[in-house]
Amino acid sequence: MKTLDAFLDDSSIDAPLAEVILRLASCCEAINNQLQRGELAGILGSAGADNVQGETQKKLDVIANDMLKDALKACPEVRGIASEEEDEVVGANLDGRYLVTYDPLDGSSNIDINSMVGTIFSVLESGERGAAVSEAEFLQPGRAQKAAGYVLYGPSMMLVFSTGDGVTMFTFDPEQGAWLQTVERVELAPDTKEFAINMSNHRFWAEPMRNYINDLLQGSDGPRGKNFNMRWVAAMVADVHRILCRGGLFTYPWDARKPDQAGKLRLMYEANPMGLLVEQAGGEAWTDSGKILDIQPEKIHQRVPVILGSANEVKSCVEYHQR
Repeated sequence: MKTLDAFLDDSSIDAPLAEVILRLASCCEAINNQLQRGELAGILGSAGADNVQGETQKKLDVIANDMLKDALKACPEVRGIASEEEDEVVGANLDGRYLVTYDPLDGSSNIDINSMVGTIFSVLESGERGAAVSEAEFLQPGRAQKAAGYVLYGPSMMLVFSTGDGVTMFTFDPEQGAWLQTVERVELAPDTKEFAINMSNHRFWAEPMRNYINDLLQGSDGPRGKNFNMRWVAAMVADVHRILCRGGLFTYPWDARKPDQAGKLRLMYEANPMGLLVEQAGGEAWTDSGKILDIQPEKIHQRVPVILGSANEVKSCVEYHQR
């Protein structure tokens, strides 16, 4: 098995980008060490404040955010960072080449029950040098991403990423203290019988999404003519990992409780990096009206509805919205 260092050395990935990926992976090892100690480290529970999204922060949200921020600011190749937990973009090394956005701990509501969480990241290139970093530099469509991925903190810690030439998976070996490549190239089947959605919100969805899910629930007796299983981990990183491993559809749609809010998930921190991974594995990543990676961001904390996964099933869901 190739180590992460050997993989990056043997690939066509340029050295500065490889260095950013290595810094992210190393920091996530440290975050995982905190997670494994759990209550013993005093990291569980609420931090007693809300983030810029108006959501209650968990203690480890804050800890993981600060760890990533410090690690990336120490990397000469990083010009600036943007985090789900930060109000504004943060400058790092003004002559750096790359911008990094991240969700430091996706699914953090799962921490207190010892369930799966993860770190999601995206790397963009900046054409600016020297001057102070600005939010405008980050506002690039998802197709401009130079790398994207996540680290899943589960029974084993896994690093999954793409630099635009397929998706590869690494598993951390604690005995060697190294990341080893365990899946060389992820291939996402176009068809599936599995979907992931928070069914408790059914009454709040727009009619096209309700109709789509209702037809899935009818199984072989309904218009789809086959039985579907539903899965929901309540952490996007875990649900998308399952889809990359065995197919499926994940969606977090618009709902009527906040009608002026396009969706719950963030374009820059969640939808774009996961969209790149899914497309690179052969799947599709859409909102209810267009492809996620084609969206021109308007602000760093922008939200969007998300439909992604096995290509044919995503297209079926989108068709319900286009009728």
